[in-house]
Amino acid sequence: MPEKNTELADFLRRARSQCDASRAGLPADGRVRRVPGLRREEVAFLAGVSTDYYTRLEQGRRIVPSPSVVDAIGRALGLDRAGRAHLADLIGPEAAAARPRTRPVQRVRPGLYQLLDALGDVPALVLGRRTDVLAQNRLGKALFTDFERFPASRRNYARWMFLDDAARSLFVDWEEQARAAVENLRLEAGAGPADRATIDLIAELREAGPEFALWWDEHRVHQRTHGSKRLRHPVVGDLTVEYETLTLPGDPDTTLFVYSAEANSPSQRALSLLASWSLTGDSA
Repeated sequence: MPEKNTELADFLRRARSQCDASRAGLPADGRVRRVPGLRREEVAFLAGVSTDYYTRLEQGRRIVPSPSVVDAIGRALGLDRAGRAHLADLIGPEAAAARPRTRPVQRVRPGLYQLLDALGDVPALVLGRRTDVLAQNRLGKALFTDFERFPASRRNYARWMFLDDAARSLFVDWEEQARAAVENLRLEAGAGPADRATIDLIAELREAGPEFALWWDEHRVHQRTHGSKRLRHPVVGDLTVEYETLTLPGDPDTTLFVYSAEANSPSQRALSLLASWSLTGDSA
């Protein structure tokens, strides 16, 4: 008998418990709710499937619903785009037969290095699978940290976020940023459950401290597309930067993060000062 899909079972249970029953559009049945969220039969009703079918899914049984059923369950659970993608990944055929394997090392093409250099006084990072830092420009190093000082196998944004005290000091909202890193890693782990490096990274971070394990076990997913980071930089003081992400054509596993500050703001002046400082060689 095939093993149960425990990741799918965990995600469905947690998603169901986080649903707001008052907003689900269910007919009133007069029953008193003793647990938060929706009941299994209510999710099944909203998704248009039988309670038995949904129950077997939530138990992690090895069944593969059609894309339309996956989408209907995602809607019933009120999942956002990232949540629906994660659900599809967990149900998909790769998850059903995942065996640990090593994927090829990612490389940054020369043209992308040229682009990073051309950005000049705009901080930028290139992240790959499992938040590995593949490249960064001069101001990206000055704003965050120089990942090239780490061994190549340890140049990872999530690892730095949790294991480096400097990262905890840098982010004013460290808990929010660290939780987002966990949720993004959760999303990727669902898409590549057999990736040996991802499995090893998760095991390492679970052992590192209570925060990662707590947030990982909440099984929330998030896709970073844009947002802001509040920093308390050791050189230029407090500033806020906004980021946008660009997925590179022909390489969906590689993402360019570009950071900027509001025009004529104290944060923009701090970035300009940091750019000047980084040119002196003191940032090395």
